[in-house]
Amino acid sequence: MELFMESHNAQRKEAVSAELLSLIRRAVSETLDYEGYDDDFAVSVTLVSNNGIRRYNREYRSIDRPTDVLSFPMADGDLSDAFDGEKYQLGDIVLSLEKAREQSELYGHSFEREVAFLTVHSTLHLLGYDHETGEDDEQDMRRRQRDIMKKMQLEVKE
Repeated sequence: MELFMESHNAQRKEAVSAELLSLIRRAVSETLDYEGYDDDFAVSVTLVSNNGIRRYNREYRSIDRPTDVLSFPMADGDLSDAFDGEKYQLGDIVLSLEKAREQSELYGHSFEREVAFLTVHSTLHLLGYDHETGEDDEQDMRRRQRDIMKKMQLEVKE
């Protein structure tokens, strides 16, 4: 599997290092691997501030407040709809690094662990998982997140 990741840093609150971008790439790759995908994929990642993600949240979800991460899948349930003949266009991830920092401090773990977790969470959404459709779906998504983070050696505290 080859992952084509395009990233855009649209914020100035947090430094974006090559290591952070590598971690994000790894989180997407580990999620795809866990789910059994071995094709080539492309994903776009936009790093924003709380104000930036608030605008996305307001425009696309009609919720006027910041959130941590938003997912915009290219396929609607069937990844074959997102195949361009060479690779699957997985979709777009919009991640608030400012919110990730806040949550890492709130939950008592590293900023990097929080960014990885949010990336895994968002990638699962891009693959069609949804934790807002019922308790069973939420538990299934939590289990997948926990397994992937453990595989990355970034365990989730429960």
